[in-house]
Amino acid sequence: MIVDRMRGVFACAIGLTMALGAAGSVASAQSQAALIVQNDRGGLIGARAREISDLNARDIQVQLRGRICYSSCTMYLGAEQVCVDPETIFGFHGPSQRGRALPPDRFEHWSAVMAGHYNAPLRDWFLSEARHRISGYYRISGASLIALGYQACSGNPDG
Repeated sequence: MIVDRMRGVFACAIGLTMALGAAGSVASAQSQAALIVQNDRGGLIGARAREISDLNARDIQVQLRGRICYSSCTMYLGAEQVCVDPETIFGFHGPSQRGRALPPDRFEHWSAVMAGHYNAPLRDWFLSEARHRISGYYRISGASLIALGYQACSGNPDG
């Protein structure tokens, strides 16, 4: 009777160990996942910043592909693992509230949040020039961003 119980406990322990091992494999597989961003016209700066922080915490690669990546989509350039398709066009402009200028203190705050997601050369240009454009976009090719130091995506959308 005691031996049967011990076998049962042992079997449960093995099952639990195997389940935990499998869960570790799933977590490992999730860390290799990629978010493929295509044709994104932007959105709210704060929400995008939180999303990028979450992607970085989960070690998820961000691939910027498709025809366009405009406005807050460009903040994905701040992902720890990001690559850029050379053919994608990136559209930059300053923070606004639905196309209307923000009060100076909010403009400065949100400009800094956006700029914090760019590497040094892009950040400098954004802060000196692009953020002052509220309507329309400064358009930059992915190839130009790669020349500024961003990694090019491989030809395979999964790589």
